[in-house]
Amino acid sequence: MDIKKILEEYDLDNLAITTVCSHSSLQIFNGARKEGFYTIGICIGSPPKFYDAFPLGKPDEFFPVKTYQDISNHVKELREKNAIIIPHGSFVEYMGAKEFENLNLPTFGNRQVLEWESDRDKERVWLEGAGLKMPEVITNPKDITKPVIVKYHGAKGGKGFFIAKDYHEFKRKVDESQPYIIQVFVMGTRYYIHYFYSPFTSVGYPLKKGWLQLLSIDRRDETTIDEAHRLGSMAELEKIGIKPTFVVTGNIPMVIRESLLPKAFEMGEKIVNRSQDLFGGIIGPFCLETVVTEKLNFKVFEISARIVAGTNPYISGSPYADLIQVGLSTGQRIAQEIKTAIHKKRLLDIIT
Repeated sequence: MDIKKILEEYDLDNLAITTVCSHSSLQIFNGARKEGFYTIGICIGSPPKFYDAFPLGKPDEFFPVKTYQDISNHVKELREKNAIIIPHGSFVEYMGAKEFENLNLPTFGNRQVLEWESDRDKERVWLEGAGLKMPEVITNPKDITKPVIVKYHGAKGGKGFFIAKDYHEFKRKVDESQPYIIQVFVMGTRYYIHYFYSPFTSVGYPLKKGWLQLLSIDRRDETTIDEAHRLGSMAELEKIGIKPTFVVTGNIPMVIRESLLPKAFEMGEKIVNRSQDLFGGIIGPFCLETVVTEKLNFKVFEISARIVAGTNPYISGSPYADLIQVGLSTGQRIAQEIKTAIHKKRLLDIIT
């Protein structure tokens, strides 16, 4: 896969920001339009009708395919349209991390990060190697003596995750056919911090190489765990056949107390620096999924190395992004980075 050669055949004055119509696509298309780019929405089947309701977030062109895997069969056509692929959670998860990694189209970001974020064991090597504090992992389910959360590998929007208090409860709930990790459940408040790393835009928190921006923060609304407490204790609910789940259904805008911001930037800095040592560096947006304990310490339980849906409440800016540029969204920030790279003739620094 020679991305450099493909880009040499592109008309750089007419690049098309391209992504799958799902997840954060409205924001990506809207941000690209603000920066003057043409946009292409890859859709599975017929173009989704609801895009007509949001003209500022509707792509200039829909590109229908049969399945996510079918995208690989349309590489030639998308190249002819000067497509630059923007990855997001649905795109990577439903196409498959390995197949997406091999998609022979210029893609924003470093695709090598997929190997490190989709495998929870490698993810832990990355995060702990960066010096971040993570929840304790239990390798033998028989050692479960306190509440744990069990998570399956990959970006699944919380689907299938569950809490167990002992080995017997774990065995009753686990799907052994999927790889999983068992983490000790950490009490605290959940904050999902949305960063943006740029190798050459000199506005932000300076690193040893490049700059870091904090664009927004959210927390997730999860069903049924966020409402289950209204009906009684977990034990009482299970007796009547209700099993709390962690499926994300929405995102809630958040800000954190200002005294926590230095710690947030320090975590982001460590993640970027370690990524450069491990696989050549993370590029663009990423999200640290954290818990803040009552002692005001961060514990990081996951990283998403691309735009996350939690940025969607901030299409017109956030309390943090507005202090960089009024009305700035993560979608627009991606488009700006591509635009700057073209101007500086450094597109290969951010496209793989």
